[in-house]
Amino acid sequence: MRTFPPRLVPVLAALVAAPVLAVTTPAQAAPTKSAAEECAWMDTGKSADERARLLLKASTLEQTLRWLDEQAANNPAQTTFNGATYPVQVPCTPTVVYSDGPDSVRNPGGVTAFPTPLAQAATWNPRLAQQKGRAQAQEAYGKRRNVLLAPGLASGRTPLSGRTPEYLGEDSLLTGTLAAAGVKGIQQDGKVGATLKHYVANEQELDRQTSSSNIDERTFRQVYQLPFEVALKADPASVMCSYNQVNGVYACENEILDDLKKETGWKGYVMSDFGSVHSTGPSLNAGLDQELNRPIWYTPDRIKAALADGSTTRKEIDEAAFRVVRSYIRAGLFDNPLPAEAAANVSTPANKAIAREVVEQGSVLLKNDRKALPLKGRKQTIAVIGPTASNEPNANGISAKSTCSMLFRTTPAVTCTPISPLDGITARAQKNGSTVTYSNGDDVAEATRLAKEADVVLVFGWLGMGEFADIPNLSLQQNGDALISAVAAANPNTVAVLETGSAVTMPWLKQVRAVVQAWYPGEQQGNALAALLWGDVNFTGKLPMTFPKSETDLPTRTPEQYPGVVRDGIRQVEYSEGLAVGYKWYDSKNIDPLFEFGHGLSYTTFTYSDLRTSVRGDSVKVTFRVRNSGERAGTETPQVYLTLPAAAGEPGKRLVAFDQVSLKPGAAQTVSVTIHEKSADRPLSVWDSKKDQWRTPSGTYRVQVGDSSRSLPLSDRINLR
Repeated sequence: MRTFPPRLVPVLAALVAAPVLAVTTPAQAAPTKSAAEECAWMDTGKSADERARLLLKASTLEQTLRWLDEQAANNPAQTTFNGATYPVQVPCTPTVVYSDGPDSVRNPGGVTAFPTPLAQAATWNPRLAQQKGRAQAQEAYGKRRNVLLAPGLASGRTPLSGRTPEYLGEDSLLTGTLAAAGVKGIQQDGKVGATLKHYVANEQELDRQTSSSNIDERTFRQVYQLPFEVALKADPASVMCSYNQVNGVYACENEILDDLKKETGWKGYVMSDFGSVHSTGPSLNAGLDQELNRPIWYTPDRIKAALADGSTTRKEIDEAAFRVVRSYIRAGLFDNPLPAEAAANVSTPANKAIAREVVEQGSVLLKNDRKALPLKGRKQTIAVIGPTASNEPNANGISAKSTCSMLFRTTPAVTCTPISPLDGITARAQKNGSTVTYSNGDDVAEATRLAKEADVVLVFGWLGMGEFADIPNLSLQQNGDALISAVAAANPNTVAVLETGSAVTMPWLKQVRAVVQAWYPGEQQGNALAALLWGDVNFTGKLPMTFPKSETDLPTRTPEQYPGVVRDGIRQVEYSEGLAVGYKWYDSKNIDPLFEFGHGLSYTTFTYSDLRTSVRGDSVKVTFRVRNSGERAGTETPQVYLTLPAAAGEPGKRLVAFDQVSLKPGAAQTVSVTIHEKSADRPLSVWDSKKDQWRTPSGTYRVQVGDSSRSLPLSDRINLR
């Protein structure tokens, strides 16, 4: 891994290097051509590579430079951007509009407010992730947007990171698999390009533009780059580099960008985040192809100056432009022009159904003592307590709208007026004659009075977080922990429903009968949560991250690890926990979490049996039986973990496979998974920094199968040589 400052290119090399593409720089206007000749790159019978070469061959240097900036690339008829002037682009080039969208199409209104990506991760369902990605892309296109800055992925180094809900959990395989599924969905119809972000080690918001993630190479490869490598198998149009430095070099001018392309064979382009570029020549040489938003470092004048002083070459420029143009063609942007006008409302009943399905499959039943859930069908009084249960704001302005999505600064990132939990619960309760009472919890005495008078209490706790701010702790906000404790003391038949973007501690856990983790559940939350609480829909969600008992149990225990120590204007963040991130930390240190990675209960039970393993060449086949041993239909997510030989120096086990099976009561199914040595997640291997390659250790491996990282009833051992 090369993370030292990029090399300077000698002036002589810049003068003599031949461009990789035969790009003309005429001193006079080109002769008039027929339309077919002018737009030869619109011939869909040619490959994307051929079409991109034809376009750039017909371009001047200045037209080529347009592709290196988002605004100049995407508005072909406009000539001035942020004071930088370009010629009009060659004909037959598309208008392209980028949209942020890790959860939903951001800002336009009239779109479906889907649940947060962390809720998507809790479904452990790639099929649903692809469906959601496709639905979101269709809505983006209807709103005249054809590149989505999504999916987002990170490695879950600390649950205090503000953007935790924007990502897909703490495990490389789960994160990469669901991100890949999202990419496939976004690009499925050939009209919208997907962007993986933020590459890489972008694990906190504090000083995100002036911090350095300092990581040893093995950790970089196995923890932080690995989920991107898994997701790149879906061939996203682009990758966005992050704000932070990696080992002292900004990610957007770090040669890890070029390495990523060369080592994976990925054919897309790298764009910057907004304001994350700090140089011209070094960024181009390292593999940054396009500056996001307006031109600052990639202006024509600065690029020409870099050419003149030898800090970059025409070859680097042409290669960057080629990657952008080719990616636009491959994503369908040239061949599917945006509609002339954006539709007022692009949300459809089918997309709303997908949003509801994500809530139903992504909500996690963490605790369910004495079968407190599902709620009984008989007539009863149900007290609903907590500000996020209702669309009516409390004294602090908090309502169900506040937790419909993650925050962007201090407000919800997605405009959303949800079907509130109170509305959904009230409508469902009326079906069997039950009565619902409500308190927003501002008056604790009133809340406890309602709790005492009720047969069952549903109390909602919340924690707001998102981009631009890490959270100070894992406690519920605005005395949410105290409210739950007080209500549960008044009525022991209390169910806590948590709407948060990360793990939270639960000092009241022993007081309540059941706990539901609902994340930020989007616009369909009320109906979905009611269906789950009454058991009309069974719980299937599993945790994509570990819930610790307290902040003192986190792997980032010292100031040097998090939030880092500022030296010479840069916050130095030491990733000294190494490979021990997420559940691997808790396993390696024998720390009991509050709820482990992969945990999630159901209204039925499942039993595992008949584990068989076999080694064939460079793969391991694992076969076992899953039986629904309960009294109602349900879906289980069996998980396969592998512990490498002790000599490998790995912290605990790693997730190497997962599946989903839906079973009627008493039914059983044989599950077979094959673990391939050279799969993108490198399940059998470790990174050998001395040899600069993946290596599969010889020795005894332990295979474990079960329903969470701490509930693994089946075990076997295999030997690899």
